[in-house]
Amino acid sequence: MKQSNATQQAVVERAVAQRVSAAGYVHAAYIGLDVHKVSISVAIAETGRQAPEFRGEIPNEPKAIDKLVRQLSERFAGQPLLFSYEAGPCGYGIYHQVQANGHDCEVVAPTLIPQRAGDRIKTDRRDAQMLARLSRSGELTPVWVPTPEQEAIRDLTRAREDMKAGELRARQRLNAFLLRHSKIYPGKSKWGPAYFRWLEETVRFDTPVQQIVLQEYVDHVKEAQRRVAGLEKQMKAALPAWSLAPVVESVQAMRGVSLITAMTVLAELGDITRFDSPRQLMAYLGLVPSEHSSGGSRRQGGITKTGNGHVRRVLVEAAWSYRFPARKTRIIEQRAEKTSSTVQAIAWEAQKRLCGRYRRLAATGKVKQQVTTAVARELAGFLWAIACEAMGKPHGSRAAA
Repeated sequence: MKQSNATQQAVVERAVAQRVSAAGYVHAAYIGLDVHKVSISVAIAETGRQAPEFRGEIPNEPKAIDKLVRQLSERFAGQPLLFSYEAGPCGYGIYHQVQANGHDCEVVAPTLIPQRAGDRIKTDRRDAQMLARLSRSGELTPVWVPTPEQEAIRDLTRAREDMKAGELRARQRLNAFLLRHSKIYPGKSKWGPAYFRWLEETVRFDTPVQQIVLQEYVDHVKEAQRRVAGLEKQMKAALPAWSLAPVVESVQAMRGVSLITAMTVLAELGDITRFDSPRQLMAYLGLVPSEHSSGGSRRQGGITKTGNGHVRRVLVEAAWSYRFPARKTRIIEQRAEKTSSTVQAIAWEAQKRLCGRYRRLAATGKVKQQVTTAVARELAGFLWAIACEAMGKPHGSRAAA
């Protein structure tokens, strides 16, 4: 037993030493916050191995949080403290407030919090104590916290995405209504001026009520399109003042990466050069295969789908453009003219590689969706290389290697 305790103590001391070497100091205490809309449960884990102390609940208000930070700072004689809470719908306000008060704070990924298999009791008190204890042992995984500027751009791109989803639903409802009454558009492409002229001048119903229903559906689609166009205009207006505007301009040299895709990727991820390698970025986006290996068997499944789903979706959409042969179109050339020759060379190399990869994978009989996902994975690597070039940071000769 003595030998076991000595071994455990050595592990604890080694973990503490790692935290000291990484941060330069040991926090005096680790504060776990179980955050809800109205209240926050608070637990404190001091350095050592004693059980975390439950301090109670406070209102989820700026004044109450400032008071908590002040009281804990006085209790620990102004020594640095580390606050931890789960990422969720309450945002990053607490993070910025604690940081402004001179202490450290981390927003942790809920899906990466270690869970005990036999634990069947969940309360706010136990959650706060668990966060404090795991923070002290260094077992929590913090997420990247955007700056206020970054969060504003992200809200804008997500609002555009929501409005676009509303537009698609409005179109589906109009299509369903017309199909029920055998009203089929004779043209090839819908939703342009010719389509709406056909609806207004040609489509007629026997009853006045149905004509009113048609007009309401049409007005709904036009209103949704107006909202989407308005938000896209706001995105273009906000781009020049954004600190990542040069990176947005550079990644648009890639085929399939328009302004909307570029701003969505960088609004969600921020400076993607913070990833040490393209493989790390691919894994973060959930574009790598899942795996279940045991003993001598090795089995891979579908992609993990972890990380940011917004970026994964737009990259897969962009990857569909690589099903065509590689060529420099007029639109791609116009976007590439704003970038350096090195960025243009990376974009052209990427297009040749990804178009060829799409053809080779499709020739093996794989499902098109799987082929496109594989192309999207490598597309993320080339975006990382272009971002490194735009930010003046070193990168490998092959982004997708």
